[in-house]
Amino acid sequence: MAEHEPVTSPDQHKPGHPRAARFGAAVTVLLLLSMLIGNHHGRVEDIWLAASAAVLLLALVGDWVLRRNGLR
Repeated sequence: MAEHEPVTSPDQHKPGHPRAARFGAAVTVLLLLSMLIGNHHGRVEDIWLAASAAVLLLALVGDWVLRRNGLR
């Protein structure tokens, strides 16, 4: 059965739509930050939302820097 499988290299297994993924990540950051506005009393939720948005934003900035320098 293995003889019928096509031979592919690892660089052919890249994600299909990186631009859509970057757009989705930016929208997710905005949605997470919009959830800070609400009627909850504790600040634990705010910390988690802000930290999650910050990590995602850091990944977006890192991706932008790598693409700008031609390393990706």
